[in-house]
Amino acid sequence: MIIRKLFKFEGAHIVRKCTSDRCRENIHGHSYIVEVFITSDKLDNGGMVMDFGRLKPIRELIDRFDHSYALWNREDEEFKAFIYRYNQRVVELPVSPSSEGFALFFFYAIDRILREMPPVNGETNVRLHSVRVHETATGYAEAFREDLAQADFTMEEVKFKL
Repeated sequence: MIIRKLFKFEGAHIVRKCTSDRCRENIHGHSYIVEVFITSDKLDNGGMVMDFGRLKPIRELIDRFDHSYALWNREDEEFKAFIYRYNQRVVELPVSPSSEGFALFFFYAIDRILREMPPVNGETNVRLHSVRVHETATGYAEAFREDLAQADFTMEEVKFKL
């Protein structure tokens, strides 16, 4: 069985090295929707994959991106200094802040969160199925476990200025 929890955040970025001049050369923002899909082979004592209330650490992680500038750590140092100087909220990422980059990053981070959660109500084999990140109403990227092979980073490389 699979459950889905939806989270939202507002954020800005530039997607360097993409083909569109608008995205590559201009700061712009989106109303992101992040869907987290969690699965289990067996329902817990309450008849659930897991209680949605236990997803608070995931909500807190995604909330750190709300009204933040998502900065790729490969940006020019002068631009990085500008972003840090003029923004109260910055998340510096070791992936491009594209919807694909966000999906991969969130899968990596949420998978770690879920693996560290001890069972409290008979949860069994709870695991992350996928993470879907909507950048617009018509487009999204979705990351799955096999995509972790592309996750050439660690959480220690992520910097939050909040």
